[in-house]
Amino acid sequence: MDYKRIVIFTGGQLTQEFLQEIQPDDVIIAADRGALYLIEHGIKPHIAVGDFDSITEEEREIVNSNSVEFIACDPIHKDLTDTEMAFETALDHEPTHILIFGATGTRMDHTLANVHIMVRAMQHHISCALQDEHNFMTLTTSSAVVEQRGFTYVSLLPLTHEVTGICLEGFMYPLDHATIRMGQSLGISNKLLDTSGTVTIDSGLLLIIQSKD
Repeated sequence: MDYKRIVIFTGGQLTQEFLQEIQPDDVIIAADRGALYLIEHGIKPHIAVGDFDSITEEEREIVNSNSVEFIACDPIHKDLTDTEMAFETALDHEPTHILIFGATGTRMDHTLANVHIMVRAMQHHISCALQDEHNFMTLTTSSAVVEQRGFTYVSLLPLTHEVTGICLEGFMYPLDHATIRMGQSLGISNKLLDTSGTVTIDSGLLLIIQSKD
């Protein structure tokens, strides 16, 4: 199967560090202000999507003329956030992996909704990650390799009522068939011992957050 990674830039907090993550074969989808950010830094999105209500008419035209494909919708009569629109557009291209930048910020409702988008990706058998300046987030229902990405901590949080059979290898604080239930902090602030560690679980949906202050 061909490897196809889609990188989504949304309208949240973006830094030039994220631009260095783009690989030559990536398909780039930009949501709303994320498209303008890319264009201002010399990158042409393959697809720009959203209601574009956070930019001016002049900026909207810049995005339109500098994107390979431009998809706009009415800002009033729409049911999806711009990030979810970008995600749905990504699903149409049947990728194997989706990486989303700028999906967190001061709006906790949007941030949590974007974390839940990763659940949707998993339902489509697509690996998905959210990255911002301080966090890298992924999900697993079975096993995951956590690689050293320059973050200090690795935290585990259940997205189901409980996650059972959690085993950790390569971490400062190992676990052996542990159970973590919602509201428990057992999985907070672990650390990798080397360049990578392995997380395996028996049941549930586990959020893996690599973070730094």
